[in-house]
Amino acid sequence: MKTSQTQQILRFPRLDTVLMVEEFIKKHDGEFKKRSFWEHLPKKMMYQTFCVVFDYLLYSRKISVDSEGKIGWIFYPADVKELLKHKELFWRKR
Repeated sequence: MKTSQTQQILRFPRLDTVLMVEEFIKKHDGEFKKRSFWEHLPKKMMYQTFCVVFDYLLYSRKISVDSEGKIGWIFYPADVKELLKHKELFWRKR
């Protein structure tokens, strides 16, 4: 994953850590900003590790950050499959 700044990652998160952060974001959708979110996680982790997970979730378009800086979960593949069945929701080419 490339960012605008070249960083050296000190610790890579384990899969259970990434899944814990994902579940916490789903449960507390739109409640916290980034720093506050990290402080309320059920398991403590280094902030640098949290930032790696956060950047991954942003890059993979599973989360978004609104204009107030609050984090929201936006990845709903089951809903997308259901919406794709409705042809009336799409633009028609003229």
